[in-house]
Amino acid sequence: MSQGWSKAKLTLVLYPFGAGAAAVNIFFASLITSWIGWPVLPPEVSIVIGMVLGVPLTYAFACHIHKLMQQ
Repeated sequence: MSQGWSKAKLTLVLYPFGAGAAAVNIFFASLITSWIGWPVLPPEVSIVIGMVLGVPLTYAFACHIHKLMQQ
């Protein structure tokens, strides 16, 4: 019998949420930086960056959740 969810399985399940949150935060950060003259990122670019950054961010969060589940 399994002792619970592995870090990899948690990462895969949580990845859509992590990538989505990263994309939204990147887009909103680009809106804020537009106040100082930087360009606003198109939503498509924010999504791609969010998909890339979502992997390590979600893995870190999954490790934290896995540690909590073990306690």
